[in-house]
Amino acid sequence: MDLGAITKYSALHAKPSGLILQYGTAGFRTKAEHLDHVMFRMGLLAALRSKQTKSTIGVMVTASHNPEEDNGVKLVDPLGEMLAPSWEEHATCLANAEEQDMQRVLIDISEKEAVNLQQDAFVVVGRDTRPSSEKLSQSVIDGVTVLGGQFHDYGLLTTPQLHYMVYCRNTGGRYGKATLEGYYQKLSKAFVELIKQASCSGDEYRSLKVDCANGIGALKLREMEHYFSQGLSVQLFNDGSKGKLNHLCGADFVKSHQKPPHGMEIKSNERCCSFDGDADRIVYYYYDADGHFHLIDGDKIATLISSFLKELLVEIGESLNIGVVQTAYANGSSTQYLEEVMKVPVYCTKTGVKHLHHKAQEFDIGVYFEANGHGTALFSTAVEMKIKQSEQLEEKKRKAAKMLENIIDLFNQAAGDAISDMLVIEAILALKGLTVQQWDALYTDLPNRQLKVQVADRRVISTTNAERQAVTPPGLQEAINDLVKKYKLSRAFVRPSGTEDVVRVYAEADSQESADHLAHEVSLAVFQLAGGIGERPQPAETTCSINNAFGLGTANKHTV
Repeated sequence: MDLGAITKYSALHAKPSGLILQYGTAGFRTKAEHLDHVMFRMGLLAALRSKQTKSTIGVMVTASHNPEEDNGVKLVDPLGEMLAPSWEEHATCLANAEEQDMQRVLIDISEKEAVNLQQDAFVVVGRDTRPSSEKLSQSVIDGVTVLGGQFHDYGLLTTPQLHYMVYCRNTGGRYGKATLEGYYQKLSKAFVELIKQASCSGDEYRSLKVDCANGIGALKLREMEHYFSQGLSVQLFNDGSKGKLNHLCGADFVKSHQKPPHGMEIKSNERCCSFDGDADRIVYYYYDADGHFHLIDGDKIATLISSFLKELLVEIGESLNIGVVQTAYANGSSTQYLEEVMKVPVYCTKTGVKHLHHKAQEFDIGVYFEANGHGTALFSTAVEMKIKQSEQLEEKKRKAAKMLENIIDLFNQAAGDAISDMLVIEAILALKGLTVQQWDALYTDLPNRQLKVQVADRRVISTTNAERQAVTPPGLQEAINDLVKKYKLSRAFVRPSGTEDVVRVYAEADSQESADHLAHEVSLAVFQLAGGIGERPQPAETTCSINNAFGLGTANKHTV
């Protein structure tokens, strides 16, 4: 390790004094102008991680659903998974080290992790479409090369595509080819094979409007669409030609505000979906004939997918285990439907994809989706073995096994992937002959509301039971319990944000009015007991007032 060269290069990527950042589930995220030193240092860290694991490591430059002026970075471990927790700590320590401490911190990491500094390193880099991303990617590359590492810059990629590239490179091509062409061909071939099995006629299930959040998803979906165009026609909106990244559009906007994105004209009963800025989240939605907006979020996506996979397992006659993993944000109706109607076991973990992913790996088939639309399905080697053995089975079982094989190929098992998930959903809807309304009608969501409360220090909130109960500050959980008793079919929980000094509040009840009131009252309790700052929480805006404000009455055509 040439410490002199590292010091020289680090001076070109100097750390602003006093800036402290935390590596969270989404890596580092903040205003782009504060990230140059972080990018350089994550290049260094990626090279060390590559040397330690003797594998290709990925670095993605993105801030996902954050505003365009933000940016961020996350590292991707050898099998396309999130960075190991111990290395998250190293990332935080390295990013926050003052210039004079850089050498010591790097040596400490190398010694703690027994890194062979003579080992070759290889890092792949991807970036989203933010104006700041290209320059910040070069800072990552500077960090990789100063440690003698080799790199491949893929340029513009969705976050899931970078996860895919890392996974492919570290499995010797068994998972797929580590190229965009390989990604497009693998997913599209599986999709087209599945669509051929659909018995429905006409194109009523095969046309989809896609809001791309003015992000990277538009660019990559446009490159890909001719591969699967015989099975699905997509019409892209918020494609980056005008409008700002994630501004009044994208999956996070639609989910948070429970209304459609700006810039998309929607007719009654048209099937629509939204990606987020780096295309790792997806939500669906539509307007019914009476002009009411219906959101189909990650809970209903997980329900559709797990139900279909269970049907295939029953068809094949195999007793492989399947489980659905949710977080506390999952709607209570979805959990009840899965457990009581579909007889599929459901497990709850802390918020954050890494927690869901880890739990999902415990099953032969593990399906996980956060309510925000980030998720995928994981398949064990036992499933693949059963598929191989199905060649000896009768034709009906063989057909089901082939469909399961295509579904496996269609999922990007390395990460939640909006493009991959979209194709899976479209295939299942076609195979089952379901309209978007029929899918939505599988169960009725309990009305809910999410709010956030600004506090002086989010660390005053600690939780247990997969974040469903507050341990501190004293008296908060008791206050929540008393408030919940006032409403029917209700529950509420609070948790600290992973990225900013706010406390997130979630409430459910038998009516939207009750959910809104409960969320507001819990917000006031948080404000009073957890050091709220700024303006006291205001009552939530009702769905009715939102519709009136945007002129969304009962017309059959809506331009938002």
